[in-house]
Amino acid sequence: MKKIIAIVTFTILTVILFGALYPIAIWGIAQFAPNHGKGETISVNGKVVGYQKIGQKFNKSNYFWGRPSAINYNASASAGSNKGPSNEEYLKQVQKRIDTFLLTHPYLKKTDIPSDMVTASGSGLDPNISPQGALIQVKRVAEVRKLPEEKVKYLVEKMITKPTVMGTETVNVLELNVALDKLK
Repeated sequence: MKKIIAIVTFTILTVILFGALYPIAIWGIAQFAPNHGKGETISVNGKVVGYQKIGQKFNKSNYFWGRPSAINYNASASAGSNKGPSNEEYLKQVQKRIDTFLLTHPYLKKTDIPSDMVTASGSGLDPNISPQGALIQVKRVAEVRKLPEEKVKYLVEKMITKPTVMGTETVNVLELNVALDKLK
């Protein structure tokens, strides 16, 4: 009987600790974060069009495209594909992405395509691409929008985020596309 009471007591304490106290503590900490932990939104004309830190699908030729997503950009199911570089199915999927990218960018060779344009990130929700990934799309976007390439390239270069201390340069695809819509 003592063991049953101990088990029930432990269960109740665990539920209180992890079911109530821990979530309340995390919520309290989030109140000090930007936007009180609700995510950093990007708005256009007062309407939220997306989140700064969550990738979205852009597949129209008049926009810059982001990284492919292993989860179809479903933020509630953040995950990678978990397929290794020797997995046949994965290699076929990457080759299909390369072929599609080359069809819409006929001025490129396979070796010109940065890996981030044909491989999904670990979360499947990466909002950023490499500056090279954005720059190789300039010609397509400029042609479709009937804008000078130099103007679109300048916009991309302006949108490159440098790392604070360590890391790589990135371009946030949603922010770039919002700025692109403002170009005349």
